[in-house]
Amino acid sequence: MNELTFAQAQADMRRGYFCGAPGILVSGLVWLAAGLVAAVVSEKSAVLTLLFGGAVIHPLSVLFARLVGRTGTHTAGNPLGRLAIEGTFWLLAGIAIAYGMQVLRLEWFFPAMLLLIGGRYLTFQTLYGLRIYWVCGGILCLLGLGLALARVPAPVGAFAGAGIELVFSALVFTRARLRDAA
Repeated sequence: MNELTFAQAQADMRRGYFCGAPGILVSGLVWLAAGLVAAVVSEKSAVLTLLFGGAVIHPLSVLFARLVGRTGTHTAGNPLGRLAIEGTFWLLAGIAIAYGMQVLRLEWFFPAMLLLIGGRYLTFQTLYGLRIYWVCGGILCLLGLGLALARVPAPVGAFAGAGIELVFSALVFTRARLRDAA
């Protein structure tokens, strides 16, 4: 394959992953499930729900992207695919830290995860070329900081993460549909 320009690489990512909208939706649903578990079962179980649910976000997102007519992958040789994988390793390291923190202070887990996911979304602006990811990532980071300082219970943090991601998934889905129509 010929070398892709940066703009072509971003367009390939948008095309293959439907602008990332399926991933935000699945992630928002995982946060929602964690919030429900925190409210009904226990905060410790909610931590595990978010962690195990997080492990299936990518495969479920790929499946959902395929259901809406996309490949759920990028072109071989797209350098932004490497950036996505590198960002995932950083995210996993952060998750390990957040999990360790919850042993000491359970109420810090969900705000720490909001900061991690927010930081991850900031890189999605580069992956997809959509500034909406800066907004989404910034809001999640600010929310994580605010909730940590307020020391809110786990259900509040989980439901807040779910709400932000579900709203942004609708915005990105709408944007992707409008791009398709143009």
